Amino acid sequence: MWKSGLAAFLAAAAIGPAFAQADEFEQGMGTMWEVLWHQSGTPTRLVRWEQDIKVRVFGINLATHKQHTLQAIRDVANEAGVKVIDVSDRPDAAQVANVSIEITPDAMLEENQPCVTYLNFQTETRIDSAAMQMRNKDAFRCAYHEAMHVMGVRGHPAGKTVLSYFPTKVDGLFPLDKAMLRAWYSPRMRGGMTPFEVLPVLADELVGSMPDRDKAAAGRDRFFSRTIEQMQAFADGKGDVPMIVKRSGKSTEEGIRFGRMEMSYFLGIAYLEGATVPQDPSQAVRWLQRAANLGSRTAAARLGAATAR
Repeated sequence: MWKSGLAAFLAAAAIGPAFAQADEFEQGMGTMWEVLWHQSGTPTRLVRWEQDIKVRVFGINLATHKQHTLQAIRDVANEAGVKVIDVSDRPDAAQVANVSIEITPDAMLEENQPCVTYLNFQTETRIDSAAMQMRNKDAFRCAYHEAMHVMGVRGHPAGKTVLSYFPTKVDGLFPLDKAMLRAWYSPRMRGGMTPFEVLPVLADELVGSMPDRDKAAAGRDRFFSRTIEQMQAFADGKGDVPMIVKRSGKSTEEGIRFGRMEMSYFLGIAYLEGATVPQDPSQAVRWLQRAANLGSRTAAARLGAATAR
């Protein structure tokens, strides 16, 4: 696997920088899409902070890990434009913190899950609080990965991102991470947006970072078309979740079934609003009806409103 990856890199270098740029953009778009998927096999809505982050770091070996952990939180929040307040030393820290980060003994978490973040929200729109745990021996390499999750970015995509299962950088953010956070917290975003509403904002941020924006924009449009085709097949029960989700080993039959229902609803909203695809009321009704048939009450309500017009 390593040899084939090296061969592809050398081939791209031999063909020239234009190919390399196109390949970089394609990989970036794939990462942007994969980040919108939960490991269970379900596409997710956008959630983010709408308040200051009050963080408490506690647990063992804080002299080694506290500053690096706080720096990770501050770095991601800075890209998002969210204020971070360290309340760790306050006597009432446990009560006032809305982000709790615990450095745990190594035996406390499983070997295949050395760090974990739980996001708490009453509705899938804004984050109310978050709790992170990292094993002592893994806290340094986990900090930036979990800090991205704290900001609401829940996927584990492949590519040059600290969200990858095996990131090559653990002491800071990649450019792609920064682009994701800037887009995630841009004025164009709002809590609860569907993947097809989110994807164009993420893509525009990536296009803006490319030297040749016209070529990148053409690549974006091709990616949108291909992704819509693949997701229609997935929603219809004929396609599959992104390969990175399958490779995670954490996708479940229940998650994928729920994902097909959600994706049907998301396609309906996309066609209803013209998000990622041209507006098409008949396609919107088709996909909302499928989602409703699969058990989505939200889709049934939107379907009723759409057909009543």
